[in-house]
Amino acid sequence: MTTSSPAEATPDPIRVLLVDDQELIRTGLRRILRLRDGFDIVGECADGSEVLAGIAEHRPDIVLMDLRMRNVDGITATTMVRTLREPPPVLVLTTFDDDDLLSRALRAGAAGFILKDSPAEALIWAVRAVVRDGAFLDPAVTERVLQGFRRSGRERVTTALGLTDRETDVLRLIARGRTNAEIGSALGISQVTVKSHVNHIFTKLDLRDRAAAIVYAFDRGLVVAEYD
Repeated sequence: MTTSSPAEATPDPIRVLLVDDQELIRTGLRRILRLRDGFDIVGECADGSEVLAGIAEHRPDIVLMDLRMRNVDGITATTMVRTLREPPPVLVLTTFDDDDLLSRALRAGAAGFILKDSPAEALIWAVRAVVRDGAFLDPAVTERVLQGFRRSGRERVTTALGLTDRETDVLRLIARGRTNAEIGSALGISQVTVKSHVNHIFTKLDLRDRAAAIVYAFDRGLVVAEYD
């Protein structure tokens, strides 16, 4: 007598809270982040002032946040989210000319950013990357944001205090939005080793998460624009 093997468990969908003051944008995001593709739009907010209540009610895995809203903007709302005891990561939506806002959003604690006119596949990848690895930086504007941090006038350094050379390499790649898999491939090490280095970086530098690590690296000039 033969028995069938149990069905493979289906991963829980990624719970997403949408925050944008334009209904048209939210409708488009709903059409991209579909349940059949592994996403669940658990709530929507039309202003940053609604975000904390939305998080408390829906317990999302990620907040997809517009930067420009009429009352409470995305930067202020992101700052509010980061005060929570266990805040969900915030991925901000931006237009191509929002470099200064992007820098401020990272300082406020955003886990990354993606352009509003990105292809649907790029948005799906970005949401999954943030939930999986804690950060995503849209390559279309990352170099310009790096330039903005350089213009802040902070002194460039070549190493991070207390880190090994390999940990500094990992930090630089984190700051460029690389996933653990991409970091491992670039450095020729396993993802398990990458995770170990990431944990050591957070502990040594007293950083809460990848978003804080990105700002740390930007502020200290550990990463610079490729044409700098």
